[in-house]
Amino acid sequence: PAGPAMGSLGRCLARSLFRGQPGLSLPLGPRCYGSAPPELQEKTLVLVKPDAVQRRLVGDVIQRFERRGFKLVAMKLLQADQGLLDKHYQQLRQKPFYPALLTYMTSGPVVAMVWEGYNVVKSTRTMVGDTNSAVAAAGTIRGDFSMHVSRNVVHASDSVETAQREIGFWFQQDELVAWESGDRDFTYGP
Repeated sequence: PAGPAMGSLGRCLARSLFRGQPGLSLPLGPRCYGSAPPELQEKTLVLVKPDAVQRRLVGDVIQRFERRGFKLVAMKLLQADQGLLDKHYQQLRQKPFYPALLTYMTSGPVVAMVWEGYNVVKSTRTMVGDTNSAVAAAGTIRGDFSMHVSRNVVHASDSVETAQREIGFWFQQDELVAWESGDRDFTYGP
């Protein structure tokens, strides 16, 4: 299916989709950075909140995502301002706890990250655990590190649509790095 008339993008896509298929010969060409199939390119936003930054848990959070096999495509340390948080938490602005949430989220730096991989949104929500640390399962980030619902260590997008919107609040498009992970075949198979 990948003949000489196929462009480089088509060859890259064909190589990523049909890699390892017996009897299939694909033309060689340049490495295909960012050419993973769409199902491997799902992205989610993860915020390491001020309590976790203060407790020096950033590395522990990153390590869990790396060990799971997800690919980090953006990360930055920043002091969130009220304008950014108002956009991010727009659905919570009328809640009585919103002023306390703003105070907490502006109390110190946060680490904003975008992770990419197969089913990353749903998997991340499972890895993070319940918002309420009292019921978050052991082995989840909140179950292992959170002591109270108001200091729950991380935020994770709750759907693919929400992730796309939230990533746009925290990152410019050119801050997302498209790169090919050398371990993709070992993580997802041929």
